[in-house]
Amino acid sequence: MHFIINPASGNGRHSLTEAQLRGHFPSDTIKVEFTSYRGHASELAKRALEDKPDYVIACGGDGTVNEVASCLISTDVILGILPLGTGNGLASSLGLPLDLRQSIELLRGGKVSPIDVGTVNGQPFFSNMGISADAQVVKRYDAIKGRSLWGYVKSSLLTAFQYRPSETIFEYRGHQEKLLPFLFFISNAQEMGQGLSLTPRASLNDGLLDLFIVPEINFIEKAALGIHILCRTVPKFKKGRAIQLR
Repeated sequence: MHFIINPASGNGRHSLTEAQLRGHFPSDTIKVEFTSYRGHASELAKRALEDKPDYVIACGGDGTVNEVASCLISTDVILGILPLGTGNGLASSLGLPLDLRQSIELLRGGKVSPIDVGTVNGQPFFSNMGISADAQVVKRYDAIKGRSLWGYVKSSLLTAFQYRPSETIFEYRGHQEKLLPFLFFISNAQEMGQGLSLTPRASLNDGLLDLFIVPEINFIEKAALGIHILCRTVPKFKKGRAIQLR
């Protein structure tokens, strides 16, 4: 078992140490490494594959998980997750406990199951991706120190004021549309992180990607959408369109 730990995940407040892991697993069966910068988890995961491990465990948030998982596609190596981030959208969608001790115990005896993966411009994603205001929200949120639900709300409010939609050509099932979307969100998982969701019906292993599209809307409608997101009632937002595609 090869553990890759991001010490900065969860605003650097998590308590996972190498000594703690060695207290739960036989020392001769594990290797532990720590990331030092963005992209380092991918480098460590690729190098870990040279040792032919049975498992590579990503210990961090969704960014760390995505870096590690991207290196394991189409290999026989099993991905493990110890969720240590502020969002933990993929872990939550998988039903993994966010308590560190519980997640370690699950890792010791948990079952293995396959999940789908999407790609955009050849880059894999496991939870979700977006090309409109949703992407701007994430970009702002990533730049915030001390990430929290309030940080996500603040990023969303700033984006709602400033974002200007761009014309988008959407082709699917032999059909083409020209859109001016406020949101063009593609998801493989139920959660975005922080317990929030735009695609509550999504499944990680149904062979489908869930799209949520919102056209250009006025500020009152943006506020209504925000309330639906916080109240977890997005399917009731009448201006939203949900599509499932292979």
